[in-house]
Amino acid sequence: MTYDELKLVLSEGEGYRIEFKEQMAGLDREMVAFANASGGFIFLGIADDRRVKGFVADNKTKSQIQDIANNCDPPVQIIVEEFENIVVVEVREGTDKPYRCSSGFYNRTGPNAQKMKRDEIVEFVKSEGKVRFDELIKRDFSRDNFDEEKFQRFLTLSGISPVLDTSRILKNLHAVDIQQGRVWYSNTAVLFFARNLADYYFHTCVTCALYKGRDKVTILDRKDFNQDIVDSIDQTMLYLKQHLNVRYEFDGSPARKEIPEIPYAALREAVINAVIHRDYFEKGANIMVEIFDDRVEITSPGGLPKGLKIEDFGTVSLLRNPNIANLMQRIDYIEKMGTGIRRMQNLLKEAGLAPLRYKFSGFVRAVFLRPGTLQVTPQVTLQVTPQVTPQVTPQVTPRVDSAKAGQVLAFCAEPKSRDEIMEYLGMTDRKHFRLGILNPLINAGLLSLTIPEKPNSPKQKYLTKPKEADHS
Repeated sequence: MTYDELKLVLSEGEGYRIEFKEQMAGLDREMVAFANASGGFIFLGIADDRRVKGFVADNKTKSQIQDIANNCDPPVQIIVEEFENIVVVEVREGTDKPYRCSSGFYNRTGPNAQKMKRDEIVEFVKSEGKVRFDELIKRDFSRDNFDEEKFQRFLTLSGISPVLDTSRILKNLHAVDIQQGRVWYSNTAVLFFARNLADYYFHTCVTCALYKGRDKVTILDRKDFNQDIVDSIDQTMLYLKQHLNVRYEFDGSPARKEIPEIPYAALREAVINAVIHRDYFEKGANIMVEIFDDRVEITSPGGLPKGLKIEDFGTVSLLRNPNIANLMQRIDYIEKMGTGIRRMQNLLKEAGLAPLRYKFSGFVRAVFLRPGTLQVTPQVTLQVTPQVTPQVTPQVTPRVDSAKAGQVLAFCAEPKSRDEIMEYLGMTDRKHFRLGILNPLINAGLLSLTIPEKPNSPKQKYLTKPKEADHS
């Protein structure tokens, strides 16, 4: 602490991380409030009106300050510093929240320590991940509600041998608690093995909807799935397969290759992520899987788990419901390694589609853009994916790299420079790119220049032309 720093503190006054106190009365309340928030500094010897009154700090007083911190539950970490005739107590943000003192739980709200009410404490504990939905005991769920067939299917998928009795296997899976010979089922068991999950929780439903157009106005079809969370995933994938487009390729053999407009593996990964990572304490919203003319949106209630930053999303695995994830991993629905986002992006890139977009708020929303269609000639339609087959390619140009052409059209839904396109394709040969991809697409009328009057401008970018409306 320096004089300049003290002057700055006095000029700014009390705030979210600054508290003035003349004496030690109520010091424990301020300590736990800062520990439950983002940490802060308590200046002993300064009045609320910013006047420096002074504070005598002998060894006994310092020991009392430390005792106050140690008597909080759990103990609060502090650093005590003297400066002239005041004492500065630095309170570290707690790593084991929530903290309480003898008079209760407090949190920092603006420049004040506010005592938390019961519901606020409950929400605080849940937000800190101290209580997990999948680990809570569901006391009104009994063996009569347990579906043995679902459990046996789980054992088969996970490769677990049924050498132990059911309750012991469930105990090892952390799906039950056994107390004095009685089996208590957790929410994990309910979510996976209930005869009908909807009998216990309505908000665990996955709602699938098909809309007309690009807005939530006209619903063409809707289905709700809530038998159990594994069944919800499987039924959701069947719904997507029923309502998304598929094309077929023939290689000369009797077999045909089915190619969906969006890779099923990418969609399935997103659906599984939504089921595993949703906030199950939030009972006011379902997981939504919505199909529009131009996109598929998969929305999961609850933002990112506490401690996971947006910049780390897709590279770091932080589980809101670790036991749900554990059972999903056992049946090979997930890897639990934080690789799912990258895997989805790779699948979309290989299919020549636009990258997966994520939106974050109180929800996490994954947005898959559906491939549009662009007319090459009145006889030929070129899909905005690498669906340019050898039979279609000659009608565009005999030199076009068909797979990469589709990727370019998808990537250039927004203007992109030549270097951006080549980097996206992983290409370094400019001549091949120009003659085999760029020029044929421009000549075919599929790709436009943002500066057409200066085709060689260093600021030139390329944009996919939208499909012209059919007025016939």
